[in-house]
Amino acid sequence: MNDERLILIPENFRYIARFLRFYQVKKVDGILADFGVSSHQFDEASRGFSTRSEGVLDMRMNQRSERSAREVVNTYSEEDLASVLYQYGDLRNSRKIARVIVQRRAAQPIATTEELKAVLAPFLNGFKDQKFLAQLYQAIRIEVNQELQVIKEFLLQVPELLTPGGRLSVLSYHSLEDRLVKRFVQHGKFEGEAEKDLYGRVQVPLKKVGKLIVPTAEEIAQNNRARSAKLRIAERHGNEN
Repeated sequence: MNDERLILIPENFRYIARFLRFYQVKKVDGILADFGVSSHQFDEASRGFSTRSEGVLDMRMNQRSERSAREVVNTYSEEDLASVLYQYGDLRNSRKIARVIVQRRAAQPIATTEELKAVLAPFLNGFKDQKFLAQLYQAIRIEVNQELQVIKEFLLQVPELLTPGGRLSVLSYHSLEDRLVKRFVQHGKFEGEAEKDLYGRVQVPLKKVGKLIVPTAEEIAQNNRARSAKLRIAERHGNEN
């Protein structure tokens, strides 16, 4: 798009406040955040995101980052690896999976997605294999890119960046992301209850706008990857207090 108003910044949105200051923007009227992994990354086999294509164990959204999926799979302790698989992939047998991975990598490092699948053969029986692999890949990917920490850092900056009445629109694609957004809008924090003033009134910087929006059947038919998308909208309270 040839439009001088559009500035593309190839950086993580955890740095949104820093780059707005760089471009001398003090406040904005709206922020649209899309937490999804791009289709290009899934379709590019060499990036290691896809459960269906062979590629190196990479999964870095930013190729300049040091941590890759290979590092997570081959260097994390059994306990840490099990924690990642359970917290980010909701894999109930995470300890058994981590144990098998650690035992196999002791003989030879696991370098590709196909090698990882071979290690996971005891957990694959043809039924729900794709779901299992999707959960496992998601867990490793989230750890590699520190996705939940990035979302927290981003959301904490939003209230100070929006003008009073300015809106935040967020697209999330799995429950871990959506839970963070929902909780921050409701409580202004990620853990514990919302702050209250001397009169017991809840003090949160944002207020929910409308209901949760999910794709229609027609939208899913046009783009199947949108099936898990959730859109939440919030508005900055109308004063600076």
